[in-house]
Amino acid sequence: MKAVTLIIGLILLILLEVLRVYFIMPFPGSQSANTIGIAYWLHNNILWLRLIGWAIIAYPLFYFLRQPSSWKRYALLLGLVLYAVVGYLFNFRFLADKMFYQPKQKMFATGDKNSIKGEKLVIGVSINGEAKAYPIQLIGYHHQVRDTVGGIPVMVTYCTVCRTGRVFSPDVKGKTEDFRLVGMDHFNAMFEDASTKSWWQQATGMAIAGPLKGTSLKEIPSQQVRLDRWLEAYPTSLVMQPDDNFKEDYAHLDKYDKGQGKSDLTRRDTSSWQFKSWVVGISTPSAAKAYDWNRLIREKVVNDSLPGLATVLLMETDSASFHAWDRKIDSLYLRFQPAGTNQMSDTQTGSVWNADGKCVDGFLKGKQLARIQAYQEFWHSWQTFHPHSGKY
Repeated sequence: MKAVTLIIGLILLILLEVLRVYFIMPFPGSQSANTIGIAYWLHNNILWLRLIGWAIIAYPLFYFLRQPSSWKRYALLLGLVLYAVVGYLFNFRFLADKMFYQPKQKMFATGDKNSIKGEKLVIGVSINGEAKAYPIQLIGYHHQVRDTVGGIPVMVTYCTVCRTGRVFSPDVKGKTEDFRLVGMDHFNAMFEDASTKSWWQQATGMAIAGPLKGTSLKEIPSQQVRLDRWLEAYPTSLVMQPDDNFKEDYAHLDKYDKGQGKSDLTRRDTSSWQFKSWVVGISTPSAAKAYDWNRLIREKVVNDSLPGLATVLLMETDSASFHAWDRKIDSLYLRFQPAGTNQMSDTQTGSVWNADGKCVDGFLKGKQLARIQAYQEFWHSWQTFHPHSGKY
């Protein structure tokens, strides 16, 4: 009976260490079910559960350790070693914040002094007359970078497994909050705030577990384009530079921009509407729609509508930089068609519009289309977090 109790106790202790991390990291089968509630409960009660496990094995452990040398004693020692190894791996190696670290040296450079190639994708932010670009190759490793743009605190985030770039205000109930990467939910990065220990989904900015469950971070408008295009639009922009402490980590994402990730979790499926296909997503409070990346490249300009919103999407000739605008000007709903390199014209007046959504020639010259927040991501991600999304 003592042996059975000891075995059950050790199995319980090992399972606790494994499951606490299994549910929030990309292990086989771990991201397909809605297990965040269980994971959060385990995370917050692990110390008590460990004490219960040790209380179960305390007496039989003491009993067998006092016995003369025997196979049972050696088996016990082997079990304790196994528990120690599992405990080390799942507490110091497999945890998200033990694998991905924040920059130790956060450096920026002007366009003429920056070391990032122009073809690299960036998440660009412009606030109060200041612009900054954050290369996806860098923030893809860090998952989040805290900064200020135009005097406003920002939290620039990226999840390589979902291919989701989002920028949020780190303000929570009037306080500038600190966050750490805690794991994943349905393959999407998840952060924990320092004050309430709530868990926040990166793709939506919503707290999905903890005291602030249901609360959302304020999103800050951003664009995903090639760096050379961003610098054309914002010549004085600062560009985030690599931190030499993470050279090898950045190198693993060198081809990520083009969909050539080293892992099946980050590699693109070049066909359409597959699990790892690329889409551009647009959402409103009442609707959402995904646009096939391959079709956008073919057609260059796509006119569409969501409830209460008339949209136009433009894919630039680099097949990487994309834009979305509201195609309503005053009371006129314009329709657009391609018109030369990175330009389009409206069919009603024949006016020509550039890739910044500004009319540069024709009857409507000087008019500016209102930018719509749009995202490039994997189809599985958009579908998961926008389950009622339409497909264009």
